[in-house]
Amino acid sequence: MAKPLMTKATAVWLVDNTTISFKQIADFVGMHELEIQGIADGDVATGVKGFDPVTNNQLTQDEIDKAEANPLHKLKLKFNAAAAGEEKRRGPRYTPLSKRQDRPNSILWLVKFHPELSDGQIAKLVGTTKPTIQSIRERTHWNISNMQPIDPVALGLCKQSELDMIVQKAAAKKAAEGGVMSDDERRKLVSTEQSLGMDAEPKIPAGIEGLEGFSLGGSESPRPTSDPMADADSFFNLPDASDEDEDDNSDDPRS
Repeated sequence: MAKPLMTKATAVWLVDNTTISFKQIADFVGMHELEIQGIADGDVATGVKGFDPVTNNQLTQDEIDKAEANPLHKLKLKFNAAAAGEEKRRGPRYTPLSKRQDRPNSILWLVKFHPELSDGQIAKLVGTTKPTIQSIRERTHWNISNMQPIDPVALGLCKQSELDMIVQKAAAKKAAEGGVMSDDERRKLVSTEQSLGMDAEPKIPAGIEGLEGFSLGGSESPRPTSDPMADADSFFNLPDASDEDEDDNSDDPRS
């Protein structure tokens, strides 16, 4: 149900100038009945000047008379032909001038990391046009060589909850169509709440990457005795002590 302009000021005028019940006024202006009673007691809307809904073409005197005669009558806002069709207009999201230069980078990020999103979903999320998205998909954009993919949430172009919602819708649509998602696509469809609740996976330092099979601590297993390198004497072919004594005796002139 549409509400009148300047609801609190309208309620002040109705309290001061009519005998309509608090419940009827509360329903008409969209406020709580206790707030209307507070206006009558002077505790609420102190200093607010009343706004006449009759002279401002929002309510007719006949409607007020009906409400005063019947406590169950609900006030109806006067139809204004000039206001017809002025509901919230659907269209691209408004983007401030200071952030419009960042939109291509955010579109490139969405196209790269969320290819399941349609052009219409991306346009609604960051406030752009479908031709711009198509040119970035096909890499025909005039500034594509200087663009870098940047998360639209980090740029302030949308909220994380909005991005999660639109990604989940894309996932549900793809599942309904019978499409099979890869593991990488499933990881991209995880919401922020789920990702924050996951345990962090242990990461291997880059310096020892590829050496996962080696033990970083603990004693090494002993070499088998059959290994010829286990015996130092055999490795260096050192002579026995008895052979050295015989050589020394043979060189003695007294022998």
